[in-house]
Amino acid sequence: MSEQDRTDKADKADEADKTDPDARHHVTSLLMRESLIDRELQRTTGGDTPTFRMLPEARVVKVGGGSILDRGRSAVLPLVDEIGKALDSRTLIIGTGGGARTRHVFSIGMDLGLPTGVLAQLAIADALGNAHILGTLLAPHGVVAIPPEIFGHLLPFFVRAAPGVIFNGDPPYSIWEHPPPIGRIPPHRTDAGSYLTAECFGCKTFTLVKDVDGLYDKDPKKHPDAEFIPEISVAELRERKLETLPFDEILLDLVPRARLVDRFQIINGLKPELLIPALDGEHVGTMVYAGDD
Repeated sequence: MSEQDRTDKADKADEADKTDPDARHHVTSLLMRESLIDRELQRTTGGDTPTFRMLPEARVVKVGGGSILDRGRSAVLPLVDEIGKALDSRTLIIGTGGGARTRHVFSIGMDLGLPTGVLAQLAIADALGNAHILGTLLAPHGVVAIPPEIFGHLLPFFVRAAPGVIFNGDPPYSIWEHPPPIGRIPPHRTDAGSYLTAECFGCKTFTLVKDVDGLYDKDPKKHPDAEFIPEISVAELRERKLETLPFDEILLDLVPRARLVDRFQIINGLKPELLIPALDGEHVGTMVYAGDD
């Protein structure tokens, strides 16, 4: 059914409702009598109307738990100083990972036979702990850590009230986490949750802060001859089938579907001087993008 046919159908339904004594119970819309699983209908919902950007000037930064926070003061304090400088003229939304504690909880949970949804719920607590740690260190700059219960609803308010906010990067799927294709580890972890925040709110950039310079053709910690990849499309990345990735693999599914944030950059948090250039859109790590440009 074409877009015009749907419009005509809705107009006829509207006319019929005017003579229907029970019309007050009906809401006229193009979707009112359609199946939402119809593929043709789904295609028509893309439309020409641009998706509204709620926080277009904010930048989302994901600070790795295992890669940065678990290293302690030698890695965290220099990065905190650089974040403080960035906050002078930029609004930051900072997501945190759970790190070693999450891996330990996953190990125990899988040994006990816990389902994926429960593992996802447990991981939220670990990432939230790191959010409070980072929030404490950034408190002198006016940064606040937001509890997950109010994060989505009050984020615009906090962004207007404070130069930066911190949240646990895990998306709140909890027991509704999607079963992974392999094993039981939750596929939507803190990289994915932080990215989805950037995409939903239409933020300016999304930056992953890890402990490597970016993406390599193989793990540079195990292979000194690993080749650095400065930029790559999701399609090419899938074709190369790399053995390991420094980010949640589910991002390769999410980024191509983006309406607002169709790329992200991986930078080395052990080189904190790279943070501000990355926030401003400079290419200082590895850029992963949705298209073929």
